[in-house]
Amino acid sequence: MAKLDPIVSEFATTEEAEAHDAWVRAKVEQSLAEPGPDIPHDQVMAEIQAMLDARAKRTG
Repeated sequence: MAKLDPIVSEFATTEEAEAHDAWVRAKVEQSLAEPGPDIPHDQVMAEIQAMLDARAKRTG
């Protein structure tokens, strides 16, 4: 188990980094395989901003 420098990686070992990389790649593949319609980036960002604004309003 090779240790990684915390300045270079957020993971403590190469095994942790490789496991995270595999997980991310699997999630991306899963997302690309979904049959639903694509959502434009600007629409997603506007929806997220609306959620953030609503939360900020609730929490003051």
